[in-house]
Amino acid sequence: MYKANENILATENLTMDFDGFKAINNLNFSMARGELRVVIGPNGAGKTTFLDLITGKIKPTTGQVLFKGQNIRRYSEEQISRLGIGRKFQTPRVYLNLTARENLELAANLHKNVWGTLFKKVSKSERDRIGVLLETIGLGVKAERAAALLSHGEKQRLEIGMLVAQSPELLLVDEPVAGLTDEETENIGNLLMTLSESHAILVIEHDMEFVRQIARQVTVLHEGTVLCEGTIDEVQNDPRVIEVYLGQPQN
Repeated sequence: MYKANENILATENLTMDFDGFKAINNLNFSMARGELRVVIGPNGAGKTTFLDLITGKIKPTTGQVLFKGQNIRRYSEEQISRLGIGRKFQTPRVYLNLTARENLELAANLHKNVWGTLFKKVSKSERDRIGVLLETIGLGVKAERAAALLSHGEKQRLEIGMLVAQSPELLLVDEPVAGLTDEETENIGNLLMTLSESHAILVIEHDMEFVRQIARQVTVLHEGTVLCEGTIDEVQNDPRVIEVYLGQPQN
């Protein structure tokens, strides 16, 4: 049984070996329920591979991934999604020919009946829930607009909303502000901070200004393992981070 003080996500000695290259190397990581954690690191640090292992897209060479204390290594991607882990990729994956509302309605019923979602009338309670979610992601006034007509930042918020519609306990968000304007970046940050009040969220990001906006705890990956953890100020002033992440030794 899941205990309230138990980590929602943990890895134990996690290793992913690709023909001799260890993309993830004996990684030990944990985050608490309700936590907003940001993971940073230079290119090749293993960040995307880390998400692939959590979601079951690939299976580790050795080690374990624990979700609410349960080893999920043997589960498929779909099974892991059903357990309560949702992932947002860097490029928005929305249905461009559907409206913002229809995208959320479809996502909400993804594990139920897709055909029923498309062709059956949505219940009032479900429609009300989707309405609240549309307001949360800042698309209430554009609910009936086709997703194809939304800006890049709006598509990013819509896809985050589509994840939330599936009622996951843990959101994995991969570089959500890549290519966004400053205003859109701030909107995404505000949205993630709002959602962190009711979800555990793990964000992979390169944009350090954005990290500073949202980060409470930062984990730095380097060569597939944890280099250091702490607040944004602590990690930015860590000599090891300055050397490997910023590419220059400390003076």
